Amino acid sequence: MPDDLPSALPPELDIDLVAAERLPWFKRLLARGLSKALDGLGAQHQTSWAQGHTDGYLNGHGEGVREGYADGHLDGVEKGRRMLLIRDTRPEAHRGPQVEDHLFDDWRLPLSTELKKRIKADVEQKLPAHNQPSAAQWKLIFSDTPSTCVIAGAGAGKSTSLVLRIVLLVHYLGFELDSLTVVTFTRESRKDFIARLKQVMALWGHELSDRQARELVRTFHSRILPMVRSLPGFERLQAFETLGSASPASEDVDSNPFDLRINDAQRQQLNLCYRDLYAREPRFRELIAPLCRQARQLRELERDHPDVQKRMAVTELSAKRDAAWCDTVEGLWRRAGAWPIEGIEPSRQTVQINGHAFHLHGYAAELDAWVVLGVDDSENREFKRPDAKLPLWAEGVIKRTLFQAFCAQPVIWLDSYQAGRQLLASLSGQASAGPGFEYKVKGELASAPLLDCFVMAAGFIENLGLDVADAVARMSFASDDSDRCFFEALSLFWKAFESQLLDLSPPVMTYNRMFALFGEHSPENLTQLDDQALRPLAHLLIDEFQDVSPQIVSWLRASLREIRRRGPAMHVGRRATYSSLLCVGDDWQSIYGWRGSSPHYFMAFDKTFSAPASSRVMLSENYRSHQYIIDAAEHIVRAAPAIPGKKAKACGAPQPLTPVVILERDDQLLVDKVQAHYQQGDSILLLYRKGSERQRLPEALQTLLQNDAAQARRIRLLSYHSAKGLQADTVFLLGDCQHLTQSPSKNQLYRLAGLGEAVDPQAYDKAQQDEVLRLAYVAITRAVRQCYWFIDGQEEAKGPRASARIAADQPFFDDRRVAAGAQA
Repeated sequence: MPDDLPSALPPELDIDLVAAERLPWFKRLLARGLSKALDGLGAQHQTSWAQGHTDGYLNGHGEGVREGYADGHLDGVEKGRRMLLIRDTRPEAHRGPQVEDHLFDDWRLPLSTELKKRIKADVEQKLPAHNQPSAAQWKLIFSDTPSTCVIAGAGAGKSTSLVLRIVLLVHYLGFELDSLTVVTFTRESRKDFIARLKQVMALWGHELSDRQARELVRTFHSRILPMVRSLPGFERLQAFETLGSASPASEDVDSNPFDLRINDAQRQQLNLCYRDLYAREPRFRELIAPLCRQARQLRELERDHPDVQKRMAVTELSAKRDAAWCDTVEGLWRRAGAWPIEGIEPSRQTVQINGHAFHLHGYAAELDAWVVLGVDDSENREFKRPDAKLPLWAEGVIKRTLFQAFCAQPVIWLDSYQAGRQLLASLSGQASAGPGFEYKVKGELASAPLLDCFVMAAGFIENLGLDVADAVARMSFASDDSDRCFFEALSLFWKAFESQLLDLSPPVMTYNRMFALFGEHSPENLTQLDDQALRPLAHLLIDEFQDVSPQIVSWLRASLREIRRRGPAMHVGRRATYSSLLCVGDDWQSIYGWRGSSPHYFMAFDKTFSAPASSRVMLSENYRSHQYIIDAAEHIVRAAPAIPGKKAKACGAPQPLTPVVILERDDQLLVDKVQAHYQQGDSILLLYRKGSERQRLPEALQTLLQNDAAQARRIRLLSYHSAKGLQADTVFLLGDCQHLTQSPSKNQLYRLAGLGEAVDPQAYDKAQQDEVLRLAYVAITRAVRQCYWFIDGQEEAKGPRASARIAADQPFFDDRRVAAGAQA
């Protein structure tokens, strides 16, 4: 509303006029008379006219403005609305297109409805009834997207489905064999799959030779080797893992990725590298010294230990005789030519033990440790010093125990001439013996020779897709933590070792190094491969994908990205074009995390292998075990993170529902049960969790195993891990699945590899706690009809264990342990 409307008369007309009704009566009469006179004369009273005109103007103009403003405001709002509707809302800032980072082109397998019907009819005709695919298996076979993830539980019958997938690609779609690779996890599973593939392909008229089948069906290791050998200068490259094997030059030779044993040829190379590095690198020698000292020095005994309490009583007497005892022992060492030892200064210094002086034999300056000589086992066990009541070795046992409990100085006790020679070799860096001592990285279950520890630690780091030197540089330890010295020494050693292997003729390289050469950190190396070397990775079918390592994932992603980059030119004149990936696995069966594998990449498949379209297939049928076996195993493993929606259903021949029987470890009961099932004609798996279980196997069962090996071969003794992929009528489990340790170094490395929660300081330990549940699942699901689980009730529960998930109130468990109620 405008605020400038006139509200009064102009100044020149501003006269104070009074209405006639308000005048006195005589003035009112006079005004009426004058008014009539003016009307009669037709005259105008100027002031009255002006005031009337102004009042009319004020009232009329004001009302007009108000009405006009209201109408105009409405019109203006409506016009404004129309302006808002057509306003340009495009962003002013320039934005370019996003980068599409798929590993595959957007394509589909050309599978028409008619072709699918034809294939199904052929399969129905050529395969027996028990090998006919289920609806879910047909979904696997007919998947037409570039990437396919298949969740296949235990006993799901995936092998036949994979074989029929190959029949589809080769026979019906005309894919060339050299554009395909089927990856199996172990040499044994590769052998079985090749036999099955040749048998089924022959039914469709494709007689594969052994060589063709081996070229098609590979392990990851046997596939990477020819890729590296295709590079100039590496035509005769040999894998370190096959060094010393019978046929090292063959491309078909591949190692068991989980066989950690080091043979003589491999150890020779490790020792040579150690010798040379120890001689030329002062920092390496500095790092080895505390490791050697820790490995060799006396292990501490608690002062309340029964042996310590018993021998404390003779401390004073032992100290009085110690000088003579030291003289006698040193004389034996000199006579054997084992003393003095180069690098150890003979010195009869003393240390105080509970206020009494005991003698030392020498000092190793490089190790900053004192040395005491013990009695070698080759000496006469009855030999005594003059006037001594105890044999010489028994006097040494007393002294050793007192040192273990009360000596504050670092002491190396050499209890044999061989130990002396090993220490000499260690101090001099001799190649023939290597370091000559063992080491135990925190978190490992047992100590091992130092170079074996180097190989295992480097393998774990590289399996995680990390470079050893870079990973070590990003780790941190307390200043007095011996693992700090271990990992720095590893960093120096591994770089020198890889260089040494490449200098051999022919050159040698670890498999992990080969994968790293063609991984995502160095994709430029893939550009040096010709199409023929890269083409077998165009269409991949991978089994047991849940146990893949980050290193392998990086290699696969880089290879698929390079195939896509090369485009159609790579496939000119061929039926097999583009690229595809079909992975089969079961996160519940991922049991190799201790080697650096992880189910993470399988559980996050679509994110790991980005594609414009992907398929997921769930194979829930179990054709091996009855429902109670399945339910018992799944009840234990469900506490671990898993792909949602998993629940297996028994689909094999009907069987009696017998629960998993839980028993206290009883050797005689074990023998009776095994013999009873063996006499019934059952196939049997005896599975153990720890090597000590194998050692304590009753003699009657050892005899049965030996006799069976020469005859029926119906009973096998294997570890839980080794039994994966196998089955038997009856399975006996020996020992609990338990997470026993914490690993600070592996926790760090796990985080560096991006595994686990970023804020979780114990990511690896948490993964291992889940893995013990999965290991129990794998072991139980080997059983077709019956499973017995013997658990040692006397064994101390040091950490999370699978048996804690046993539910005695469930029908699929029969817990017969004495304390079953309490444990449940």
